[in-house]
Amino acid sequence: MIQNAKRLHAVEEYYFSKKLKEVRQLIAEGNPVVNMGIGSPDLAPHPTVIEAIQQALFEDKAHEYQSYQGLPELRQGMASFYENQFNVTLDCNTEILPLMGSKEGIMHISLAFLNEGDEVLIPNPGYPTYASVTELVQAKAIPYDLVAEKNWFPDFEALEKKDLSKVKLMWVSYPHMPTGANGTLELFEKLIAFGKKHHILIVNDNPYSFVLNEKPLSILKVDGAKEVALELNSLSKTFNMAGWRVGMVLGNATLLEAVLKVKSNMDSGMFYGIQKGAIEALKLGKTWFKSQNDIYAKRRNLIFELAEKLHCSFDKNSVGLFVWAKLPKGISSSEKFIDEVLIEKHIFITPGTIFGSNGEGYIRFSLCVTEAKIQEAINRF
Repeated sequence: MIQNAKRLHAVEEYYFSKKLKEVRQLIAEGNPVVNMGIGSPDLAPHPTVIEAIQQALFEDKAHEYQSYQGLPELRQGMASFYENQFNVTLDCNTEILPLMGSKEGIMHISLAFLNEGDEVLIPNPGYPTYASVTELVQAKAIPYDLVAEKNWFPDFEALEKKDLSKVKLMWVSYPHMPTGANGTLELFEKLIAFGKKHHILIVNDNPYSFVLNEKPLSILKVDGAKEVALELNSLSKTFNMAGWRVGMVLGNATLLEAVLKVKSNMDSGMFYGIQKGAIEALKLGKTWFKSQNDIYAKRRNLIFELAEKLHCSFDKNSVGLFVWAKLPKGISSSEKFIDEVLIEKHIFITPGTIFGSNGEGYIRFSLCVTEAKIQEAINRF
């Protein structure tokens, strides 16, 4: 009997991988399930993006192995995007590394900087992959609390009371997933100062900047941020290119060289046509963002109506691709609540507990559902 690696004992199959099997089974049995669980954009990329990948297929180098660092014009496009949208200047040759989605960047960064026994500060609630990847590389996940009373921001006084001697990396994500709390320059300044004081690498995971957000912000905007911070970003949500797998990690050259050492041993470059499509996407601006956000705003208003049907409360000022809603008093289990809604009303909503213990008592709705489907869900109540 071949035994699994010990590292797998510390992690479980991703929640959505398991739960969607149940959802698919219900659908196979003829149940009209409305899936409000995952944030997979259902809208299409801009036509110029589609045209770019189509045309690229006939170019001479389209089907060859590509550079581990991506096409120079892709890196330049990413640099221009950050200059135009965040007012952050980056050297496209040394401070930008394209990725096959920002999720792989979480693994690459962890492999590049963490040794066995190193500790990592993980937001609670937060993206589950931060903790699972930390455990896979045999480092130790140390949750830090985020609560509504503090706008889902880190409590720096509480953090200073922890033993930080073994902490090497801190994951943050603003705009925050799953709560939709938006970051501020003041918050990022505090994070950079915290990282410098304790020699901790701060990594901001920033894929939701432009979804229902009038003030996109990068942690690299802070003076001196590049000394101690990296930022992950993605075209998945901003440009409806989730399946294309295009992301980026940005920061100083020395840190990115370490990440590249890992990445260059794990893939053979991003497909040429996808890079060409990404270049076109990065040229899009305010008109594109407005068109997408007009759609998401209408959907969000309907989700608010659905949440009220469930007697939930929520923050109308939150941003991003989700609505984070607090369950009414008397509901003791988020998972039990969503299971009942799934079985009785055939609506799949994400329980807050998958994002950490501080997610208990909350549920998360995705905006990646058509207005007609959301209205159908409302009508079921």
